[in-house]
Amino acid sequence: MRVDWAEVYRTTFADLVRFLHRKVWDPDRAHDLAQEAFVRALNHEPDNPRAWLFTVAGNLARDEARAAIRRKRHLTLIKTEAAEQAVADPAQELEHEQRMRAVREALARLSERDRDVLLLWGAGLSYGEIAAESGLAPGAIGTTLARARRRLVEAYDALEERDVVRR
Repeated sequence: MRVDWAEVYRTTFADLVRFLHRKVWDPDRAHDLAQEAFVRALNHEPDNPRAWLFTVAGNLARDEARAAIRRKRHLTLIKTEAAEQAVADPAQELEHEQRMRAVREALARLSERDRDVLLLWGAGLSYGEIAAESGLAPGAIGTTLARARRRLVEAYDALEERDVVRR
């Protein structure tokens, strides 16, 4: 059976970018990785193209994270801001940045399985697709998601309490 890649692209690309953004926290890099996943897909004819793309994209993001860790061990990275962003309300922007930092940190505290299941669900994958991607039994996805959500909320709340105590 031939895969209609144009249709898969139309129905999957935005979800794939959203999934990758939550892994790499860089919208441009997420977009690039999603494109790379589709480029690699052109040489394959998977039974479930959507799940296959999420698997490849997750592996690309994981490989990139490992490479970044290796580079950080050997280099001192210097970041400079190219241009200042216009901020309508600096207080709201700061609050938003603090919340996003807390969410990223809470996600980082989860196990890789919990994090991946949450991100796949957040990207719009069905339970069956999440099961295919994660290797879990389809019947275990609902329970795993519920537990992962609870752990995420607990981790986030712990970070919020820590920040309140610091103030």
